[in-house]
Amino acid sequence: MTGPQQEPSEVQDDQGPTPTSVAPRDRWRTFGAPALAAVTVLALSLGVLLGWISFGQRTPDDMSVDAGFARDMSEHHAQAIEMSFLVLERTDDHAVGRLAIDIANNQATERGMMSAWLQSWGLPFASPDGERMAWMEHDHHAAEALPPGVPMPGMATPTEIQELTDASDEEAEVLFLRLMTTHHIAGVEMAEDALRNADSPEVRAAAQRMVNAQFGEVTLMKDMLQERGSEPREDVDAWVASQQGNVTDDGDDGGHNH
Repeated sequence: MTGPQQEPSEVQDDQGPTPTSVAPRDRWRTFGAPALAAVTVLALSLGVLLGWISFGQRTPDDMSVDAGFARDMSEHHAQAIEMSFLVLERTDDHAVGRLAIDIANNQATERGMMSAWLQSWGLPFASPDGERMAWMEHDHHAAEALPPGVPMPGMATPTEIQELTDASDEEAEVLFLRLMTTHHIAGVEMAEDALRNADSPEVRAAAQRMVNAQFGEVTLMKDMLQERGSEPREDVDAWVASQQGNVTDDGDDGGHNH
């Protein structure tokens, strides 16, 4: 005779934890973070390639709207990428994670493209005088009006970045969504200025794509904040209404002729 058969549940318990017992955040740190970093580097390289392909011998000068936009938006994008990586390490929420990955990859590609523009124009990546936003049509962003450590409107303060670094779970999600909403609204203003005033068709087309993408993400983040019992710092409904006519479906240059 054989002994009593062991129940399936007992056999499973003797086998120890299954691979699926690993926490999603631990899987992100082990596999997701290195993979996203690699994809982001690839996106940056792709942006450089696209920038070189788009521009032949066009040479906007050092003080042009085109150059100022490329420099300032690259710096603006860098912080958005930083915040996206921070929240990915601090939450297991899939919707926030997808949004953060999209922002990081898209803006890395755009940074590569803008860097390639400057290289193709023979211009330095940084402004010679270190001044930001001077290229904008309405230069009302005086440095003294911004908090310490904030070079451009919409960017998070060093204190806010530290708060995001120290946060976790839903607290990190809410802070990220609020900071990124503010960041995007200012980024849209910059892109719209370039759309109106840049000389290069490629710059205007890229600016329109940024307006379209960030407009959509602002409305998405408003809904995500409401799901978490929070609100943006801005009146997003009024802002959305003000954008009527600025967002297109095809990402063209908005029909501007220069």
